[in-house]
Amino acid sequence: MASQQVFTDRDLEKHSSSSIAPVQAHGHGKSKLASANPLGLLAFGQALYFLSLFEFAPRGVTTTNIVVGNMIWMGGIAQFIAGVIDFCAGNAFGATVFCAYGAFNLAYSTIFIPGSGILAAYSNAQGIPKAEFSQAVALFVWSWFIITVIFTIGACQANYVLFGLLCTADITLILLAAGHMVDNEALLKASGVFGLIAAAISFYAAAAYLYVDGVTPFTLPLFPIRKDRIV
Repeated sequence: MASQQVFTDRDLEKHSSSSIAPVQAHGHGKSKLASANPLGLLAFGQALYFLSLFEFAPRGVTTTNIVVGNMIWMGGIAQFIAGVIDFCAGNAFGATVFCAYGAFNLAYSTIFIPGSGILAAYSNAQGIPKAEFSQAVALFVWSWFIITVIFTIGACQANYVLFGLLCTADITLILLAAGHMVDNEALLKASGVFGLIAAAISFYAAAAYLYVDGVTPFTLPLFPIRKDRIV
């Protein structure tokens, strides 16, 4: 992990468009590949925002089917594409993070696609999910909590924005898994709160990576943890 200089380098401190696990600068004229960070972080944040929002039945909407398509295309495919871009650029950490969370969104949304038969397998004859379903979802989420902790440790010497994003995602997953495991509505709503916070941080990080190379008259700081980290 150390050889990749995860998340942080001199270009990052200057708000360049280098990747989450920088190997080379991706500024105009320096690489054939654009930075995957804005797309990956926007996809991560938007999918998490939309999913977390429905924990509170916004505008009285309690039917959450609309979330599925968004998780497949934005949270899943778009984020996976960002990961592939990082793979092509030789950035293993960023590629792993984006592809992994893209796969998470695809896997989670597949549960609620009728043709998959997953939800039906955990439902009774009337189509109502059994108690076993919540336990299965909890086990699924716990596995992703473990993966997120691994990513969080890998980012602990990066910058405070991305490290804070992953820490908040850890808390979101803990609350979500625990809420399903003990069937506690308060915990599920708490996971929604932290999910919205994580989404906001992800949006900020995406903007920080996007607003570079004169795109805007200002840049956004990422607050590097170790300023001596260079490529």
